[in-house]
Amino acid sequence: MTELQQIIESAWDNRELLKETKTTDAIRQVVDLLDKGELRVAEPITEGWQVNEWVKKAVVLYFPIQKMETLEAGIFEYHDKIPLKRNFAERGIRVVPNAVARHGAYISSGTILMPSYVNIGAYVDEGTMVDTWATVGSCAQIGKNVHLSGGVGIGGVLEPLQAAPVIIEDNAFIGSRCIVVEGVKVETEAVLGAGVVLTMSTKIIDVTGDEPKEYKALYPLDLWLFLVVTPKHSLQEVIMYLVL
Repeated sequence: MTELQQIIESAWDNRELLKETKTTDAIRQVVDLLDKGELRVAEPITEGWQVNEWVKKAVVLYFPIQKMETLEAGIFEYHDKIPLKRNFAERGIRVVPNAVARHGAYISSGTILMPSYVNIGAYVDEGTMVDTWATVGSCAQIGKNVHLSGGVGIGGVLEPLQAAPVIIEDNAFIGSRCIVVEGVKVETEAVLGAGVVLTMSTKIIDVTGDEPKEYKALYPLDLWLFLVVTPKHSLQEVIMYLVL
C-alpha cells in the first residue's frame, strides 16, 4: 500500500482527518492523477479488470473538501464544487461548444467531445467520439476508438465501492440512445444497435448457434445486439429480450 493510499484509507475511516492539510492535499493529488490519466478507478489486468476501491474513496472524499465557487466559460456561468477540464488544445482534444468534462476525468488525445457530459473519475481513451447528448458517468471506462452515439447513457458508480464501473472496451460501437449501466462490461468490437438497454440482469440470447446461449453482465467480442420483443409461454405474457 502506497503512502497516498494509506492517507485515503485513513480518512475514509475517520472523517475528522479531512480537516488536515495532509489529507486534503492527498485527495486532490489523487484527483489530479485521475485527470492526467496516470491513475484509474479501474484498470485492465491479465485476468480482466481490477477496481481500485481506494481511488473511488478519494473521489467521494473530494466533494466534502471542495467549496462551492462560480465558474465561467465564455458567456456561461456555473456554480459548483468541481472545476471543468482545461487546455484541450494542448492535449489534442476536439471539444465542441456545450460539451462538459469535469476535472478528474481523463480525456485522451484524439478524442472528440460533441455537446456531451463526462463526469469525474471517467476514463475516455484515444480516438473515441462522445456524440451529441451522450453521457459518460462517474468512473466509467471507455476504450480506444469507441463510438458513443447520440444520446447514449453510460452509467456512473461511486458507491458501493466494490461495484465495478461500466466498461466499454476498444473499438465498440454503442448505438443511438443505448443505456449501459450497473457495471456491465461490453467487450472489444461489440456493436449495440440503437435503443438497447443493458443492465446486470438483462438477458442476452445468442441464437446463431445450434443451441441458444445466454449471457448476463458480460457482452463479448463480435456481439451485435438489437432490441426485439418475443412471446414467452403465451401470447398474453410478453417479455423483452435482446437477441443477436
